[in-house]
Amino acid sequence: MSKRVLIVDDAAFMRIKLKDILEKNGYEVAGEAQNGNEAVEKYKEVQPDIVTMDITMPEKDGVEALKEIKAMDSSAIVLMCSAMGQQTMVMDAIRAGAMDFIVKPFDTERVIKALDKAIS
Repeated sequence: MSKRVLIVDDAAFMRIKLKDILEKNGYEVAGEAQNGNEAVEKYKEVQPDIVTMDITMPEKDGVEALKEIKAMDSSAIVLMCSAMGQQTMVMDAIRAGAMDFIVKPFDTERVIKALDKAIS
């Protein structure tokens, strides 16, 4: 059975790229969200196996959304996606319960390796 992923990123082209990588590698995209508020709502709605969460987003950033999701479901598996130079926020995210992080621009091999590791 394929693992269900919720993709959270404010940039549509990033969601499309990630969706393409995931679907070509046996993952199912259960939903998409473009900010932290939507991420929390979608998480409740689709109950994904794993979440890819952008760090920098309007309305509510990825770290805040991560904290809310972890408060709802302590076993949630969340991978943060960040551009270079966001080390401080990445550390905040790891402390808040993120499993790992993927650096943008996305490298297919790295994305799949991080997801496979997170859910194994």
